[in-house]
Amino acid sequence: MNRKVAMSVALGILLLALSAGFTLVTRQGGLGPWESTDIAAAVTAVASAVALGNGLVQFLSWWRKRGGPAPAPTSADIGTAKDILAGLVNQQWRDETALRSLGDPAPMPLAWRSTARRELADHPEIIAKGTVAFPGSDVHIADMVRNFRALRCRRLVILGGPGTGKTTLAVQLVLELLRTRSPEEPVPVLLSAARWDDRVHPRLQDWLAESLALDYPALRAEGLGPDIPHALVARGEVLPVIDGLDELPQHARADMLAALIRSMSQTDQFVLTCRTEQFAESIEELGDVLTAAAVIEPQPMAAAEAGDYLRACLPPVPHPAWPRILEALHAGAAPALAEVVSTSLGLWLVRATYIAPRVDPTPLLELGRGSAAELHDHLCNRLIPAMVSAHPPADGPAQPFRPQHAWTAEQVDKWLTYLSRQLMAREEDPRDMAWWHLARYTPSRTVRLWAGVGIGVVVGLVFGLLTKQALAGLCIGLLSALIVVILIGSWFTESPGHANFEVRGRLSQLLGVLRDGLIVGAVGALVGWLMASPLGGTRAGLETARNIGLLAGIAFIVVLSLIRWVEHPATTATARSPRSTWRADRNLTIIRIVSGLVVGFMGGLIGREAKLDQSVAIVGGLLLGLLFGLMLGSHHAWLAYKLTVPRLATRGMLPLRAMDFLDDAHRLGLLRAEGPYYQFRHIELQQHLAREREREATPKEKLREPSELS
Repeated sequence: MNRKVAMSVALGILLLALSAGFTLVTRQGGLGPWESTDIAAAVTAVASAVALGNGLVQFLSWWRKRGGPAPAPTSADIGTAKDILAGLVNQQWRDETALRSLGDPAPMPLAWRSTARRELADHPEIIAKGTVAFPGSDVHIADMVRNFRALRCRRLVILGGPGTGKTTLAVQLVLELLRTRSPEEPVPVLLSAARWDDRVHPRLQDWLAESLALDYPALRAEGLGPDIPHALVARGEVLPVIDGLDELPQHARADMLAALIRSMSQTDQFVLTCRTEQFAESIEELGDVLTAAAVIEPQPMAAAEAGDYLRACLPPVPHPAWPRILEALHAGAAPALAEVVSTSLGLWLVRATYIAPRVDPTPLLELGRGSAAELHDHLCNRLIPAMVSAHPPADGPAQPFRPQHAWTAEQVDKWLTYLSRQLMAREEDPRDMAWWHLARYTPSRTVRLWAGVGIGVVVGLVFGLLTKQALAGLCIGLLSALIVVILIGSWFTESPGHANFEVRGRLSQLLGVLRDGLIVGAVGALVGWLMASPLGGTRAGLETARNIGLLAGIAFIVVLSLIRWVEHPATTATARSPRSTWRADRNLTIIRIVSGLVVGFMGGLIGREAKLDQSVAIVGGLLLGLLFGLMLGSHHAWLAYKLTVPRLATRGMLPLRAMDFLDDAHRLGLLRAEGPYYQFRHIELQQHLAREREREATPKEKLREPSELS
């Protein structure tokens, strides 16, 4: 808050100095009122008053709140919030399960057992009463959940190699826990481990609360009480299911496990997934195990079981090559194929690339006798063309599992490869793909400069033509360009926002807006008096104080305060997916623009009353109001996206309709959605695309890309 106040005050002082300079030039030149640079003086005076008043209001608000404790939510609030969260999580992962065909025609026949590596788990008697849980039989997911609930502390670590179904099991556990949840049990929530930076959030609870507020924004609804996400986490009402510890760098994994241990009290629960070797390395580095946590690993899927599963997925009359392939799998004549389908990922790849599109599966027989690595790469190379051909665009209304637009397999491959390389190049969050992060994939300096030049030229020309004063147009144009270049720098790092017009429970805040408007109006009147009275006398000072104060107060109330009142981080029930956050921020931008135009029109009316030419007053007011509305606020992610995507499209990195493409990649089953983020369905596919692109890139491309992607 102190930094924002300082920036607002600094901007106000700068604009006040410019206004005084314009006024001095006008008076010394003998120009009449409201002519030439007097227009620039009035505009900068209003902007200065708003900036100074905004700083004063924020300081007073901070001063009032600095010692006041927040009211605690009631038990009814907690119960309602848990039900809302459970419904949102259930809907999210049921959709993902359908996209991934996890239960069609039946769950994959994977068995899990307690790990035999005693150095990875705590003492058995601490983990569970009596016998050790998860004895290794091929049990139904309902039995897995019963075993989990039988644990003393309900802490579980799911290990396994690449593609062994760790995330699949975590999703199935979440859904079954939700299906059988009693009211007093916590709500399971699946989150990516890559999103937890223990340097920013040393405690698991702090990161979990922030993630809930972002991913499930319905919890921030006004009717649920104050700060529900933090209250749910603090009371142990959320079961974190942390997926993909292995995706962190080696040193970060051990740090996160240490933070997890520090965060756990006696009753805290969790589920964690990680590759076996990476977990073993982190435990060795840490020098300790996760207290009371059961550790399970998958048993390799037998070739016969995999063959039976594939046979169940085939149509009644399959391709003639399938009987030979299944026979070779059962007989052990295709060792590479047997190795690939021993994991859930390999089994899904075979199904997605050869069964779903109903193509000739003969290559499986040929490659199945060779190298498993070559067969895996072959399946990954075929995946995107297979998914595109198997899911043609929907002709009519939107369908959840069919794309809305026609993309070629080459385009999908190229654009996903670009995104995979961007994600893999980051040290933090290597999986989460946010649409507002696209603005960080290319330098913003050039965009900011050209945006400032473009807006400055337009504003300067309009004012120059209206006033027939080149100096006035030049001053206003330069000022507009300077403001744009300075203020839009933060757009490219801002998160999306949402407009909340709910009045119930917020009437006192709305009344505070009017009070703050009066304060800013008084500051504006003071600025006007100080600007005009030394040169024009008492009468001129009073008139200028009236005009500047009235316009500053209106501008602050209608645009800045009301925008601040309605503008929130994407925290409503409609803003819980990537597309909904995109729409929410776009709608907020439209609201700011309309508010700015309203203020500009009212300013034009005031200017006309002050003997300013009508066309200059109205058109100039609307133009500056539009600029005013665009610049204000704390959420400009949609605008940054709109400034960035055309540059990426001209380079062939992404299509111009980037959000449509991401949505369709999700419908194709290549991406998944986790709250407002997209992720690659399988980290192995993301890594494969990044590797293949690196191999194919020419030396010239390799030299060019770092500067393009900085």
